[in-house]
Amino acid sequence: MRRPSLFRSADPDPQGIELPELPGVGIVLRRSAQARRFSLRVSRLDGRVLLTLPARAPLAEAMSFARAQSDWLARTLAAMPLPERPRFGGTLPVEGASLTIEAGAVRSPRVEGGRLIVPAGEERLGLRLETWLKHCARIRLQAASERYSGALGRPFRRITLRDTRSRWGSCAADGSLSYNWRLIMAPPGVLDYVAAHEVAHLAEMNHSPAFWDVVARLRPEFAPERAWLKRQGGALHAIRFRD
Repeated sequence: MRRPSLFRSADPDPQGIELPELPGVGIVLRRSAQARRFSLRVSRLDGRVLLTLPARAPLAEAMSFARAQSDWLARTLAAMPLPERPRFGGTLPVEGASLTIEAGAVRSPRVEGGRLIVPAGEERLGLRLETWLKHCARIRLQAASERYSGALGRPFRRITLRDTRSRWGSCAADGSLSYNWRLIMAPPGVLDYVAAHEVAHLAEMNHSPAFWDVVARLRPEFAPERAWLKRQGGALHAIRFRD
């Protein structure tokens, strides 16, 4: 059983639909016993379209609702960042800084000023960068988790890094913390906010006012960092390191 996370996604029904007005755009259906009406959501993280409907609602009504929202869907999806792959001569965000990727005589990626020096070889560039980013993320997230855990007086069990599309972090019932390693590409304060958010769940297993009071004690100026993640998080997921 997991405690509340920064982004909690529902378990979708494997059945999906595609609208004639939006060919190639798959809409995942999720039936919910709690839903009283239809709702349509586009994930800021990966552009996934999720249609929630009451448990016994006819599929035809769901189709009709989705078609009525096709113009909004088209505009929202068009505003999503396009996928891109790192390349030599291009840039990559690292701790909020846009670094130019250059080939050099190094054994592993190295930051020098505004440059990210990487061993030559375009075919392994993505894998090398992903491996290095995960290493950096583990160091930063371990340190941030220990700092906030110490301030709160609640120990955590361990941290795990993942590349989840539905959440930036989570806290399990046994005190284990899980983070998305892509946070290392965000400004340092944003990574710290997510760490504070998840550590706060060690004290409060919900998103109640009491929980947000804990977050505010750990990270008083978290609001702009939380807003940055909502606005810019999708761009971090748009970077494709591997096929």
